[in-house]
Amino acid sequence: MPDSQEAARWVITPPPQPGLPVLGTDERFPVGRIFCIGRNYAAHAVEMGHDPDREPPFFFLKSADSILTGDTMPYPAATSDLHHEVELVVALSKGGRDIPESAAPDHVWGYGIGLDMTRRDLQSEAKKLGRPWEIAKSFENSAPCGPLVPVSLVGHPVSGAITLAVNGDRRQEGDLNQMIWKVPEIIAVLSRFFTLRPGDIIMTGTPAGVGAVGRGDLLVAHIDGIGDLTLRLV
Repeated sequence: MPDSQEAARWVITPPPQPGLPVLGTDERFPVGRIFCIGRNYAAHAVEMGHDPDREPPFFFLKSADSILTGDTMPYPAATSDLHHEVELVVALSKGGRDIPESAAPDHVWGYGIGLDMTRRDLQSEAKKLGRPWEIAKSFENSAPCGPLVPVSLVGHPVSGAITLAVNGDRRQEGDLNQMIWKVPEIIAVLSRFFTLRPGDIIMTGTPAGVGAVGRGDLLVAHIDGIGDLTLRLV
């Protein structure tokens, strides 16, 4: 008997599988869910008006359709205050529940560089009203990402510069070792609330210096050992 999933007749054509390129190859990594951790650098927590102490981590999600792999991004609708947030991206090859920190690195396929683009005006309004953030965070093209670098090439980076420049002006500058919650901790905590799956990716937070960008601006993000991501807003 054929597999029931394969035998199903879809009433509409299923959308294409979102994915990320793999550095130096023509292969792609299939993206499932995008988990994002908030305020994971102390200085960024302060600039957003929050206590920099190690508070329990909190998460929000972006749709897999938020992924953007080109070098241009259309300026999104319904905002006049679009902000950049450069982040280390973690791509999972294994899933599970209640993953111990010691085993978490074994679940990572590779790392990349991404931008958590945010409609800050909509986020600020949602915060005031106690509403969810999806309208500000999970819109089309809101997660530009560069190619993934497999663990076999980069290992598990725990330190190194993470920066972002706009039109040649350095705005964000930090170090991966400044993350409040480290990658193994993030995976362990997430797996208490979700059954993680191969293809899930995690955006691990941004250093201080976030700010607005406009049409025509050129963004250049960098993480030591991972590479660069260049993006023009159009």
